[in-house]
Amino acid sequence: MQKIVAIGTLIVALSACVPAKKYNELVERERICSQELEGYKSSALTNEGKAKELEARYEQLKKDVSQLKKDTLQMGTDYRFLQAQYDLVVADNEANERKIDQLRLSGAKETAGYQADIEAKNLELQRKESALKSLESELGTKQRLLEEREARVNELEEAMQRKDDAIKQLKTKVSNALKGFENKGLTVVEKNGKIYVSLEAKLLFASGSTVVETEGKRALVDLAKVLENEKDMEIVVEGHTDTDKLVSASHPKSNWELSVLRATSVVEIMTTNSKMNPAQLMAAGRSEFHPVDPKDKAKNRRIEIIISPNLNELFQLIGQ
Repeated sequence: MQKIVAIGTLIVALSACVPAKKYNELVERERICSQELEGYKSSALTNEGKAKELEARYEQLKKDVSQLKKDTLQMGTDYRFLQAQYDLVVADNEANERKIDQLRLSGAKETAGYQADIEAKNLELQRKESALKSLESELGTKQRLLEEREARVNELEEAMQRKDDAIKQLKTKVSNALKGFENKGLTVVEKNGKIYVSLEAKLLFASGSTVVETEGKRALVDLAKVLENEKDMEIVVEGHTDTDKLVSASHPKSNWELSVLRATSVVEIMTTNSKMNPAQLMAAGRSEFHPVDPKDKAKNRRIEIIISPNLNELFQLIGQ
């Protein structure tokens, strides 16, 4: 910290020698970075909301399928009960017809009574046949709807599994590519379907600087080479600082500005030294407000590169 104060004092002393044009360029750069930061914050919140919406809609779809299965099972039971009643009516009708044949000679009056009974039974039979056909049609519709829902759930689960498998495979590639930096302040972790590559500031920057040093640049270029073919991934580069306040007359003047400029420097190195699509990356500053260990300032001064799958395919499946 004393070193930063000394540097800041030196910069103040030399500020009279800095051309006005250079100073104006630094001010303009600060303004542009601030605007980009606000845009990136908004985009990050939108993506997080989309992910939560996707999870909620997926759970609701599974509940709908479960309820549909219960409805189909109950309709199957009703169908079998009505079929049994129908069979009883048919049997009763056949018995009555045999009685008519046996009693036809016993008298027209008795025969007429049985005939009326047969007609009533026939009407009841027709009513039950109509109800049975209606239930069969409804059962068929429910069955088709259940099959369609199950197919959508299966398709969604397969797509989610593909995303998980892709993340696991990419995590292995990233770990292998950065193996030489494991004991130099770099870690690779898979969590909640995302890959977190954390680089301590000592690997990348001098104290208070936004310029990436040689060894840190080598690690970033190695990572970018792995990611340049991952077209379905979204990458957020976050800058983090400790709680020590900056004392400087020039830029960066605050931990917010330092975290944003460091994240921007990392993005520029990754995009200019690989074939990565710049549209896949976003630089953001988190200042001092997301420490990994409040008692360890060195760990809190870091760059986190968060790699997550593009969720557009899953949203399309949910929206069908």
